[in-house]
Amino acid sequence: MIDHPGLVKAIHDDYFAAGASVATTNTYNILHDRLVGVGLDHYCHALHLRALMEAHEARAEAGRGLIAGSMGPLGESYRPDLTPAVEVSTALYAEKAALMAPHVDVILCETMSSLDLCLGALAGAQAAGKPVWLSVSVHDRDGTKLRSGEPLAGLADVIAGHPTAAVLANCSMPEAMEAAMAVLRGMGRPFGAYANGFSEISSLPLPDTHDAPDYCARHDLTPEKYTAFALRWVEMGATIVGGCCEVGPAHIAHLAKALKAAGHQIA
Repeated sequence: MIDHPGLVKAIHDDYFAAGASVATTNTYNILHDRLVGVGLDHYCHALHLRALMEAHEARAEAGRGLIAGSMGPLGESYRPDLTPAVEVSTALYAEKAALMAPHVDVILCETMSSLDLCLGALAGAQAAGKPVWLSVSVHDRDGTKLRSGEPLAGLADVIAGHPTAAVLANCSMPEAMEAAMAVLRGMGRPFGAYANGFSEISSLPLPDTHDAPDYCARHDLTPEKYTAFALRWVEMGATIVGGCCEVGPAHIAHLAKALKAAGHQIA
């Protein structure tokens, strides 16, 4: 957004044209702990506004859609071992949620990989006064567990204490999502999934730094194959489906067409 203003808006345009109905703001990594290390923390507020503007411009041109204000994991993606104390994360997420609140339809806490991180994000997100979607990243080989190894079923206790409009699983391999849906559908909330197109992350060694594991994109996940996974989630009752990293507009276009062909409405 700094070097190529307008690029994010163009990406939102592509997804809306493909049939997407939710634009997730490019705010996932706009976190103090990410920005300080690269000398960009003074841009924190401005980067949020740029991301929100580009999402709004795309929605205005599309004439439809929700804007979801993204809040990614503190520490690093796929690193539950870096989860800060709940009181720390709650305050940081509350600051972020309040900043985005006037400009979004929902707050999306995504790729949360431990119960404590879910708790801090969900508690902080309430500062927006908007519906909150809580999305977790599950183990790539066992979708009944978070990346922390904690049972996904433990999410029930987390959402019991704070209003939660939907519970989701994201940024894990699509092969893991059916097991996750079997757990999430029992939580009394709308649920769903948006998987990634990465190779397995769960078995990768953690680096000595505070970076994510050295993951890479897979090459076998065609739009047709991804759609087959997503339709199975819908058969299980999921009402919010989409794609995460490495799932492009072609995947979403194929999925949207298949959903409509099956008689589903895309809100």
